[in-house]
Amino acid sequence: MIQIRKAEDRGHANYGWLDTYHTFSFADYYDPEQTGFRALRVINEDRVQPGRGFGTHPHRDMEIITYVLEGALQHKDSMGTGSVISPGEIQTMTAGTGITHSEFNHSPDSPVHLLQIWILPSRRGLQPKYQQQKFAESEKQGRLMLVASADGRDGSLLINQDVNLYATLLRSGQSIAFENRPQRHAWIQVARGELLLNGTTLRAGDGAAVSDGEKLQLSSKEEAEALIFDLN
Repeated sequence: MIQIRKAEDRGHANYGWLDTYHTFSFADYYDPEQTGFRALRVINEDRVQPGRGFGTHPHRDMEIITYVLEGALQHKDSMGTGSVISPGEIQTMTAGTGITHSEFNHSPDSPVHLLQIWILPSRRGLQPKYQQQKFAESEKQGRLMLVASADGRDGSLLINQDVNLYATLLRSGQSIAFENRPQRHAWIQVARGELLLNGTTLRAGDGAAVSDGEKLQLSSKEEAEALIFDLN
């Protein structure tokens, strides 16, 4: 069964410096029907104005993934990490026993567009950890590339949960298949463009929950970028 979560049905807030959409309940947005999917708790689509951002704030017991679509995001944390995340790069952070960090638009004149994703860890009290890695566009073009996993296989980033996160880039007319195995669940998030999921049109910001071992076919109607979460 496939359940579609349309982009326009998401929670939305615009603070001037931040224009944000929440796929699931977050901050002042609460929908009892949309509190997450399996271990996936947050998919926020953020656009941050030049020179602005999120001041130092705490996290704990959460796996945090940052996926930059346009622009560049500056990161600093209590582990001593300082970095700039650009398109094609993915950041994962294990908040574990507790961290503080800040995130700011690195550019003085262009907005940054990103997805921030939160996943519940398999256990609490983990040692905090930061990772950042660049994935070549050519490796995502017309195929599913594993970018994060519980065992870090195939060069993917490590996350502390039974989740496989794939990224794909599709040109117009390209198609890929994904088999949602029995007893597994999938969430598809369209980051950019437009595609068909088993014949149903999904546009940027749309998501889809899939269960019951259904085979999936993703076909692009125009250039598209999407994430697939394979969850237990």
